[in-house]
Amino acid sequence: MLRVAVVGGGPSGSCAAEVLAKAGIQTWLFERKLDNAKPCGGAIPLCMVEEFDLPESIIDRKVRNMKMISPSNREVDIHLGNQDEYIGMCRREVMDGFLRDRAASLGTTLINGLVQSIDTGKNRQGPYTLKYADYSAGGPTGDICTLEVDLIIGADGANSRVAKAMDAGDYNMAIAFQERIRLPKEEMSYYEDLAEMYVGTDVSPDFYGWVFPKYDHVAVGTGTMQKNQALIKGLQKGVRARASDRLLDGEVIKVEAHPIPEHPRPRRVVGRMALVGDAAGYVTKSSGEGIYFAAKSGRMCAEQVVAASANGSTIPTEKDLKVYIKKWDRQYGATYKVLEILQNIFYRNDAAREAFVEMCDDKDVQRLTFDSYLYKRVVMMNPWQQIKLTLLTLGSVLRGHALAPQGYRPVPSAVKTDEQMAAWRAQQLSDGDALAGPGSNPAAAAVVSANGRPAAGTPTAANDQNVREPALASKP
Repeated sequence: MLRVAVVGGGPSGSCAAEVLAKAGIQTWLFERKLDNAKPCGGAIPLCMVEEFDLPESIIDRKVRNMKMISPSNREVDIHLGNQDEYIGMCRREVMDGFLRDRAASLGTTLINGLVQSIDTGKNRQGPYTLKYADYSAGGPTGDICTLEVDLIIGADGANSRVAKAMDAGDYNMAIAFQERIRLPKEEMSYYEDLAEMYVGTDVSPDFYGWVFPKYDHVAVGTGTMQKNQALIKGLQKGVRARASDRLLDGEVIKVEAHPIPEHPRPRRVVGRMALVGDAAGYVTKSSGEGIYFAAKSGRMCAEQVVAASANGSTIPTEKDLKVYIKKWDRQYGATYKVLEILQNIFYRNDAAREAFVEMCDDKDVQRLTFDSYLYKRVVMMNPWQQIKLTLLTLGSVLRGHALAPQGYRPVPSAVKTDEQMAAWRAQQLSDGDALAGPGSNPAAAAVVSANGRPAAGTPTAANDQNVREPALASKP
């Protein structure tokens, strides 16, 4: 009987273990932190809810409204008119726990343990001996144990130990930074079924910032590529600054950061070891989506193991496992390439970002984008739509240079009037904290120019020291 170890208990590992266990294959699933809350926007497409039979109980919010906010604070509203359609917002600790428990209920042996090393056998062909610390007894260091298996699925994230054991090759790792902020009831009501995406050099030079609603708080975060990782805290301040008037009196309840891959690893199958999810590098450019592709890759890999092993009666070969890679690249390779091209075009500077947001105001663009996201299918355009999109892109790019701002301002409050905001700021002044917002972010009341100084015409009384310099102020 085939023996399989799945290392990593996120969506990719749990979905792989579920398929294997259903087929009667002896399966162990390793996860060090069973209450782990991975820093993640937590957005999942509608097709994932259906395809992976996810219950509504794990979905905190059903988002049907999205705001795209440009560097100049142009706000484009995107609505899903069909009430049956939505983007699911989840807390990773809730969703991941559900998927792990479901795999365990089908026969997977769930181990609360950390894999420390892997003996890969001759020429990395196995059998494989995993040395791990078992924390099920509750001790601080865990009990050292070993397990021999015939095949390993590495679902252990960007810093994958399975990838190191199989010499999968390096890749660049971006970083995501996120704060969970609990808001007063009035402010939270604005985010009932709405998510916001911010673009601009102040929030990320190559990605976007987000405010996504959860059960009783919002997730506020940003991300950037490896070359800009040192700037991540400044970029997070930029997101909070722009959203500050909508996050009034928010309380930061959790701060999270995590590496994410920028591209697939050079080798995703070696011997009888295969990588899935973040370990394989399956995070999209432009959108940064990873949850669906993690779960899908885990399932596809496990399905290939089941088929090649005749439900566990034989041990698959390296050639057998590589069929999964061929199927994956054939099905999703074009999607990853197109999103990489879009990121290179529209995230390169503020003029391009202004053009991107303007294009999102077009109903055809919205429909094509959301159909592709919600259902993970390529939506074909008719000739008129192709011509229209080409002209729209050219026009938006030309106007973007004129629209790109010299400074970054907070977007206005969505629930308070100007008079109420003035009263709020006056109260903060009287309390000795004139520029308070979540985390007392000074940019909540300051208008900042692209070179880090107050924009022309901005009052500067007693607050020169409080003016925030954008993290990339010196870059074009």
